[in-house]
Amino acid sequence: MDNGLDAALFTATVTSLTHSFGDNTRRKIYLYVRENPGVTATALAEHCQVHANVVRHHLERLREGGYVTYDNLKKTTVGRPAKGYRVVDDSLVMDGAMRRDALMVALLEMALERLGPDEAEAMAHDVGVDYGRTLGATVGAADPNRSVKSAMASIAGLLTAHGFAARTEEDEFSASVVSENCPFGSAATHHPVLCAVDRGLIAGLLEGLGAARTTVTLTSRARGDDACRVTA
Repeated sequence: MDNGLDAALFTATVTSLTHSFGDNTRRKIYLYVRENPGVTATALAEHCQVHANVVRHHLERLREGGYVTYDNLKKTTVGRPAKGYRVVDDSLVMDGAMRRDALMVALLEMALERLGPDEAEAMAHDVGVDYGRTLGATVGAADPNRSVKSAMASIAGLLTAHGFAARTEEDEFSASVVSENCPFGSAATHHPVLCAVDRGLIAGLLEGLGAARTTVTLTSRARGDDACRVTA
């Protein structure tokens, strides 16, 4: 298979998985919205027991996919009106989306097998770096005086807003971002090479933010470690 086609297939499949219903929290949000039209992001956060920013990320992905929409609710306090979310088509059967996920996972697994472990990991890392640079550009201009620890704290907040449920850990010499929510789900368990996306993602973010150090190391549950942690 042509390497350019392999690269395009891998990138497209990673994107599809990230935006699909395969994420348990996203599926839970959709089902709750379907049963409770007009529900707010705050109420969804309480129901799913996650940060409101995580809910807003998933709602935006569902809205982009055409699965949910919202209406502005009447204001009861000063400020912006709250958004009441509802599904676009309440006859949608989730099994169909889940079958689509299974097809995309199968496609991803075949791509990984044909690439081989070394090339697949290199490509996963490159996909992460490119996405990290793009995501970092949304924050603003790079700051050449930014410390690694400050950059990692910003990265943890940015990733949490995008559904990763990330936090920071620090010691005297290094800082780590620990992610509690893997966008690849069980696919990473079968193909730990996908964890290289996280390593590349944070390296790209560090570069985009202008941190003094962009070299990172990775541990992941899929590889038998105690946590999904990227350390700089």
